[in-house]
Amino acid sequence: MSSYNPASNTGAATGAQQTGSITDDRSRAVEYTCGDCDSPVALKRGEPIRCKNCGHRVLYKQRTNRLKLAEPTIPAAT
Repeated sequence: MSSYNPASNTGAATGAQQTGSITDDRSRAVEYTCGDCDSPVALKRGEPIRCKNCGHRVLYKQRTNRLKLAEPTIPAAT
């Protein structure tokens, strides 16, 4: 009979790293803009979708600042 014995050191370290990243994702706020008063609104996960300034419920997510690289076009051989 074979028995399964997982390595206890690597499993414990991996579990600790994963729980730390889960809490970090929940505490991170995402910036939105109110559709009525145009004020910036920072919301965390699980918070109600509502402007903290005027109470309006339409929020727009701000555009990313990341650079998008386009694929180079290769001309067709003639």
